[in-house]
Amino acid sequence: MASSVLTAIINFLCFFLLLLSPSLSLVPPPSSLSTPHPPPPAIKSTPPSPANSISTGFLSILHSTLNQIQQVSTIVSTFSGTFGGDLRLSSAISDCLDLLDFSSDELSWSLSSSGAATTAAVNIGTGDHHVDLRSWLSAALGNQDTCKESLSSTGSVLASLASSGLDTITSLLSQGIRQLPAGSGSGRRLVEGFPKWMAVADRRLLQAAAVAADVTVAKDGSGNFTTVNAAVQAAPAESGRRFVIYVKRGVYVENVEIKKKKWNLMLVGDGMNETVISGSRNFVDGWTTFRSATFAVAGKGFIARDITFENTAGPSKHQAVALRSDSDLSVFYRCGIRGYQDTLYAHSLRQFYRDCRISGTVDFIFGNAAAVLQNCQILSRLPLPDQKNTVTAQGRKDPNQNTGFVLQFCNITADADLAASGNSSGTQTYLGRPWKEYSQTAILQSYIGGSIRPEGWLPWNGDFALSTLNYAEYMNFGPGSGVAGRVKWPGYHVITSSAQAANFTVSQFIEGNLWLPSTGVKYTAGLVV
Repeated sequence: MASSVLTAIINFLCFFLLLLSPSLSLVPPPSSLSTPHPPPPAIKSTPPSPANSISTGFLSILHSTLNQIQQVSTIVSTFSGTFGGDLRLSSAISDCLDLLDFSSDELSWSLSSSGAATTAAVNIGTGDHHVDLRSWLSAALGNQDTCKESLSSTGSVLASLASSGLDTITSLLSQGIRQLPAGSGSGRRLVEGFPKWMAVADRRLLQAAAVAADVTVAKDGSGNFTTVNAAVQAAPAESGRRFVIYVKRGVYVENVEIKKKKWNLMLVGDGMNETVISGSRNFVDGWTTFRSATFAVAGKGFIARDITFENTAGPSKHQAVALRSDSDLSVFYRCGIRGYQDTLYAHSLRQFYRDCRISGTVDFIFGNAAAVLQNCQILSRLPLPDQKNTVTAQGRKDPNQNTGFVLQFCNITADADLAASGNSSGTQTYLGRPWKEYSQTAILQSYIGGSIRPEGWLPWNGDFALSTLNYAEYMNFGPGSGVAGRVKWPGYHVITSSAQAANFTVSQFIEGNLWLPSTGVKYTAGLVV
């Protein structure tokens, strides 16, 4: 008892000193806690040239942001381990520490790739310098939002304490991303379509018909490990070659997290219906949405093939993520992603899904990644009686972020449970709704079943984002594809030009031609199969 009292006193004193510290101007005065904080003064700089050069003002913004991230991390860390009995608060603290760490890495990549005489842009990203920078800053910009969302769900004073610092980070990153030129800027392209950070031997491995495993996971003990987590822990950090984990058929009940330093992992199962990683974390039971994921990956260059990720919490448990990805240049091939509300959390960075089966109810594909889903089965399940199904809820907050969702060559229909209920037409199902102000989603060349409402899209709340979102449809077919009854929002449009539709293709939206060949996955670069 005395020990716990002493710990509480120490934590309070640390917290009090943080409030008094002039160097940590993160806590607003009491009178301003409920009002927005003005952004810091703009850092004046000369806009970068179209060439690979980056202005000193831009670099100054990155350094200032890194310093601010460190300050906010210090405040949040002070509370770490203090609230072990409060699952949601301890989860939110872990979320924020991870997310701030992600942002720190993304800014460090940006700095290292911005040197005048460095090849780091090729070594870390795709080789398209300006697009890589925009992708990394887009991710960092979104991380603060997720941290705030996690903290706001706790009702803790920490949400107010961190708010000012998080707002400053957001403002700085918004300034930085505005300085980047649109489109490609470096002129550099990869030789034979392979990233420089991928070893030649790894390229040969991925082009082979069969993939040799480094380790095997088997529930019956016939492999190297009996759990997926143990195999992930055994993988090397920051590997330049692919590390392949073969997971034999079976249901593995565990929550798996692939940390940011675990690069180039490949998870191979025995088939979408044979190898299943299953969990049941959910918001109702105290987890944050971010931390509820059955399978979460942050290490760049991740590949999953022939495996299912599921969250079995059920619709009454509300937010319950099956898969969360923050892995840049990641691929999910022939994977099942199964849940109800918030099934697939495509949180950040560049992602590609091919021949996957994704099912859920409310906002079941959501986040702020730049993600293309190609040739996937998108299945709406039976929700709670008072719920409406929404396939997507994309979360772009800044118009300069190069993020959004593209569904191309997909099949958007009702899942078996919804169809069997005899109420697939009565259950209101929509293609999506705008989670954030500049939400961006495009549906291209896909079959849209009759379960989709004629208006197609659902407002989030009143007229929020209806004039700033970017929702598009192009050459879809099926009983739910008619556009005559679609919403008349300023931000919604039907694409009639193939040149405009090309902006949402794999080759342009996620620059897939620069990195997907290295993965060995099948993909269509443009509009023609």
